[in-house]
Amino acid sequence: MIDRRWLPLNALRAFEQVGRHLSFTAAASALSVSQSAVSRHVIALEGLLGVQLFERKPGAFALTDAGAALLPVVRKSFDRIEQSLNDIVNEGGARTRSLRVQLPPTFAHLLAVPILRDFRRVCPDVILDIESAHNVGLPARDTDAAVIYAKPQVSDRVSNLLWMERLTPMCHPEVAARAQGRDFAAFLADAELLHGKLENEPRNRMWHMLVRQAGLAMDTERGLVFDTTALAAQYALSGEGVALLDTRMFAADIEAGRLVAPYDIVLEAGYGYYLTIHPEDLSDPAIARYRSWMVERFGSDATVPAGGQPLRVVAQAVAPRG
Repeated sequence: MIDRRWLPLNALRAFEQVGRHLSFTAAASALSVSQSAVSRHVIALEGLLGVQLFERKPGAFALTDAGAALLPVVRKSFDRIEQSLNDIVNEGGARTRSLRVQLPPTFAHLLAVPILRDFRRVCPDVILDIESAHNVGLPARDTDAAVIYAKPQVSDRVSNLLWMERLTPMCHPEVAARAQGRDFAAFLADAELLHGKLENEPRNRMWHMLVRQAGLAMDTERGLVFDTTALAAQYALSGEGVALLDTRMFAADIEAGRLVAPYDIVLEAGYGYYLTIHPEDLSDPAIARYRSWMVERFGSDATVPAGGQPLRVVAQAVAPRG
């Protein structure tokens, strides 16, 4: 067994930089040492562990499963040591902890500012470093905590459901007025459909599921495609088109009457927003505080639109709102 008295710190630093850059040359530059020194450290670490940490093939260089498992642990450990040392250097100054937090783009666009503002009021000693990523599912980059948009899945991370997505056709009030006296099929036939991109899915994935669930047969590939749902909503707010939007994510626009759901129709496609952290971070006080705060803030899955009545899941017959 490896004892902490003989932890190969220089080798771990070299491994962390090579894993970060996937390049011995870039790692050597970052550490201000020779490339051969970095290579020797990594080879020594692999010899100590008895496994390869990198796949070395012509034209390809990547982490092995063992390397991918070790890298986030090493990176987080060095981050925390660095943070603690800086706290000590700041003699008597207010100690702060920075958390790297990843959010999906629309979540970040609509909720990052209130999250930053409100969390800072509760935990002024913790700074949130927020970034966004377009991927569906587990974050591609290592973070302290991540809100992901995904279907339920099994992983080695600790996950808390914030809420399940419930999509309903939304539009500007002037567009919604065209629904009066018309059934859903007739309204959609004349409407410009607005699509938000979904990674590795056809552009019309959600609209196709909605009309199929409603028992309708129509072309859902037409219309405009946007990089994020937030952009699709912005276009709808301008007075054009109909977008499939989450009733909770866009609750403020619904309550203010800027967006209207002209039909009582909801699609539950199985996607939700989950907060995920690494299991080894459960004992980290700052991450634990952020996790508890997020779950308390978003943990209720009750979604009620303007008017106060829950939307029902789409059935065969769909009538416009009165």
